[in-house]
Amino acid sequence: MLRKLLDALYDGAAALAALFMVLLLAMVLLSIVGRELGFYVRGTDAYAGYFMAAAGFLALAHTLKKGEHIRVTLLLNAVKGRYRKAIEIWALAAAVALSALFAYYSVKLSVNSFQFNDVSTGTDATPLWIPQISMGLGAVVLLIAFIDELVLEILGKRADASSDEMLHNE
Repeated sequence: MLRKLLDALYDGAAALAALFMVLLLAMVLLSIVGRELGFYVRGTDAYAGYFMAAAGFLALAHTLKKGEHIRVTLLLNAVKGRYRKAIEIWALAAAVALSALFAYYSVKLSVNSFQFNDVSTGTDATPLWIPQISMGLGAVVLLIAFIDELVLEILGKRADASSDEMLHNE
C-alpha cells in the first residue's frame, strides 16, 4: 500500500512537471505569435521561466526513481559486497541530508516571500511565493524519494543500477 502511494506521488509530480512543460510551450508560442502579429502579452518571459523551473523541480524525484540521475560509479564498480553497500548507504544518507536542507530552505523561501509580500520586478508583478511553491514541492518530493531509496538500500530491496548505465549518457 505504501509503495503504491509513493509511486503515485512520484508519478503525480512527474505529471505536474509535464503539465508545466506544456504551459512553457504555450508561453513561448504566445510570445512568438505576439511578436509576429504585433502584440505583446505582459509576463510571457517571466511565466516561461517559472514554468521551466517548476517542470525541472517537480521531475527530480521521478527521474531519481527511474534511475536517470547521473551517478559516478567509478568507486562503486571497484568494490563489491558489504563495502559497496556501505558506500551506497553513505551516499544515500548524504543525499537525504542535503535534500532535507534543500527542501527546508525552499519551503522557507516560499513562506518568507508570502509573509513579505515579495513580488517579481518584471512587468507581471507576480507574487513570488506562487512560482516558488513548485520548487518547495519538488524538493520535498525529492527528499521523500531519497529517504525511500535509503530505506530500500538498508533493507536490501533496492534495485541495482542496470549494467547498461553507461549507455544512458548523451
